[in-house]
Amino acid sequence: MPEMPGTPEMEVELLAAALRRDSADLDLYANVLLASLADSLPPGAVRVTRRRSVADRVAGREGSVADLDVALGEQRLSLRMDRGRVTGAVCHEVRGIVLSRRPVGLDEWIDTLARSLAGVAASNARAREALERFLA
Repeated sequence: MPEMPGTPEMEVELLAAALRRDSADLDLYANVLLASLADSLPPGAVRVTRRRSVADRVAGREGSVADLDVALGEQRLSLRMDRGRVTGAVCHEVRGIVLSRRPVGLDEWIDTLARSLAGVAASNARAREALERFLA
């Protein structure tokens, strides 16, 4: 299994680059995040809300991603997609109550997610293995 580089800053930069590689297509990006991270984080840590048109329902498709939330400890990172526009937010949440909410752009959202995931991976072997697979 490939080793992640030794310095935490290098790990964060590599992870952020990997997270950015599919960000041009937001629906694909949300699906990649969901598939890549859902099994490495605790159940319920990654949530997605989809918007289904009548055509999606008739064709049996899941629909396009409308919201993506990643909860890591007391931090919740949210992406909202609406008609091609993306809004990101970094929230400080304690026991389900949002104490602060800071709007961020997609690049800052990705950097914050990478730092948070690197922190989780440093203390959780299962998360670290999943991130190593994600970076491979």
